[in-house]
Amino acid sequence: MFLGTHTPRLDDKGRMFLPAKYRERLAAGLVVTRGQERCLYVFPMAEFERVVSTMQSTPTTNRAVRDYQRVFLSGASDEIPDKQGRITIPAALRDYAGLSHECTVIGTGGRLEVWDTAAWTAYLQENEQTFSELSEEVIPGLL
Repeated sequence: MFLGTHTPRLDDKGRMFLPAKYRERLAAGLVVTRGQERCLYVFPMAEFERVVSTMQSTPTTNRAVRDYQRVFLSGASDEIPDKQGRITIPAALRDYAGLSHECTVIGTGGRLEVWDTAAWTAYLQENEQTFSELSEEVIPGLL
């Protein structure tokens, strides 16, 4: 399970160190793709394959399904971390997420999300109050 918040930097070549605690789980390969709210999703390869399998079982006769699949899959990049635990984030994905040198990587259970640190800070400020107020409505009986 991916948990926590980490603050790696993006180097001039578009490479980012994966958080050390996740390197072993991602060593065999991962997929980086567009996420929602202008972040990037990072999936272990097996989890990405599961997501795609589920996605492909939906009816492509539905335009919203086709649109979502196009955006999600067209940005996907399979990567294998180097010996230092770095991955290269393709320029198109860096541009999509507005990544600068300061990045924030958060664990969200089955995946990681990569945010530009300023965007993540703004997101938290905008959504923290809603988080406090909606727990029962979003996930009834959770806490």
